[in-house]
Amino acid sequence: MAYARRTEKGGPTVQPDQSRSPFVTVAEVANQLRVSSMTVYRLVQSGQLPAVRVGRSYRIRAEDVDRYLGARFTEAG
Repeated sequence: MAYARRTEKGGPTVQPDQSRSPFVTVAEVANQLRVSSMTVYRLVQSGQLPAVRVGRSYRIRAEDVDRYLGARFTEAG
């Protein structure tokens, strides 16, 4: 849960809650996975990668990206 506190200048500052998972953009996920942004949009549209729509763009929880990768991990051998 975020809360506000006063800074030295008197303006409120929002402190992020450390228990919340950070959200990343489609471009950030694409860079991390080394795929195109369109591939990430396809994963979101197919339901394979959960996302939240914010305005005209999507935000994806970092833990959902990790979960997606973990589910597709295979051992070479």
